[in-house]
Amino acid sequence: MSSTNNQERKLELIQWLSVTDDVSLIEEVAKVRDESVSDWWHEISGAEKESIAIVINDADSGHLRPHSEARAKYEKWL
Repeated sequence: MSSTNNQERKLELIQWLSVTDDVSLIEEVAKVRDESVSDWWHEISGAEKESIAIVINDADSGHLRPHSEARAKYEKWL
């Protein structure tokens, strides 16, 4: 299917969906959408999750510096 035909088809579907009152159809489309959205948390490694937890802990503990400080310190490399 060409890009133009694909765009036209999407617009037709959007228009059709926008006027339907069929709740079960809307729920089914939402379910398909939700299933197609990837949850990145389940796709990252344990080490990445651990790093994120460390940063969240640092943030919660107030051990972060303002962006302006970091920018001033590393300005010559930016």
